[in-house]
Amino acid sequence: MKFEPFDIVVVPFPYADKLAEKRRPAVVVSKPVVSEHYKLVWLAMVTSASNPRWDCDIDITKVSSTGLPAPSRIRPVKIATADVSRVIRRIGRLAPADRKALQDMLSYLIVV
Repeated sequence: MKFEPFDIVVVPFPYADKLAEKRRPAVVVSKPVVSEHYKLVWLAMVTSASNPRWDCDIDITKVSSTGLPAPSRIRPVKIATADVSRVIRRIGRLAPADRKALQDMLSYLIVV
């Protein structure tokens, strides 16, 4: 399966503080070469907008294009790598303004 940056997928996402995972939406933040050649995908966690906001969170302004059932935000400091076989399904894509906000925050957080 080929994944594009800013696809919204459902995947078992690991907790940062315990040895467990939860099925949840995530945003693909890797280029297609990662999924095609290495069979991996890099993901940023998506959480409900009702959860406490972190200063780096990106509020999703256009939920309709994402396939998400409720207002949500991206938590770009929580990134995971998953085998493509672990992705359950693709549900949507981020809108252009939300893509730009996520790109800007990732550029701030990650050395490239």
